[in-house]
Amino acid sequence: MTLKTNIRAMKKSLVLIAAAAGLVLAASPAMAAGGESRPLRDGGFSFEGPFGSFDRNQLQRGYKVYRESCASCHGMELMYFRTLAEPGGPFYDSHQASPAENRFVKALAAEVQIADIDTETGEPIMRDGTPADRFPNPYPNATAAAAANGGAAPPDLSVMAKARSGGADYIYSLLTGYEAIPAGLQIRPGQYYNAYMAGDLTPFMPEGTDHVPPGGFIAMPNPLTDGQVTYDDGTVASVDQMSRDVAAYIAWASDPKQVQRKQTGLGVLIFLFIFAGITYLSYRRIWKGVAH
Repeated sequence: MTLKTNIRAMKKSLVLIAAAAGLVLAASPAMAAGGESRPLRDGGFSFEGPFGSFDRNQLQRGYKVYRESCASCHGMELMYFRTLAEPGGPFYDSHQASPAENRFVKALAAEVQIADIDTETGEPIMRDGTPADRFPNPYPNATAAAAANGGAAPPDLSVMAKARSGGADYIYSLLTGYEAIPAGLQIRPGQYYNAYMAGDLTPFMPEGTDHVPPGGFIAMPNPLTDGQVTYDDGTVASVDQMSRDVAAYIAWASDPKQVQRKQTGLGVLIFLFIFAGITYLSYRRIWKGVAH
């Protein structure tokens, strides 16, 4: 009798498990549809691939977009002004004595004010920047940054291209992903819809909605508008162009030695290939005529 009771209990448990599995499977399409962002756009960047390199003109344009449109909210605390003039950087000059002596970098650094301490009085002061300084943070601390941005502190962009899956393509897609709010989507003040922002919009759509739009909410309003900056080389400053340029610049800032590392790796591979050939020929000569 006990055995039959146990068998009936096991059957009931299996039925409940199957029913639960059916509910999960039935709900999964809506969950997946609401939890995915749109596939990233391909920026077609010149530095991609094992033999790619950065376009200096694009890096200069990207720096200008960052300085005039992004730096008011996003810092780059790991970046020094002198790095802009290192080999492969946007303002590298083959005739410079050193990156710290680059005339362009000196002028760019002097445009910003750096918080410092007077060495004679010990009082806090503001002074012109120098190539040895880091990029200044727009906020004194994370609490102040959050308070000035509706509770969401803007992230530092020093290594943003490495911190996000997709790298430069992710940044490029996100900046061009601001769209009109989909019909029925409940959005709160201080939030914005972006088709490339990861999130699940299912809870914010009317009950029974079949289609859940891709993307999610982002606290940053659309930072770019056509013609927002004036490029020195005459390039038209469309939103797409500025997004592509600043994404390339952030990718370079995230890994300034990327091109040099690629070139070193290629040289090492060539050396190993030649060394392997010489080793094989030496082997054939030394053991020539010796039975194996």
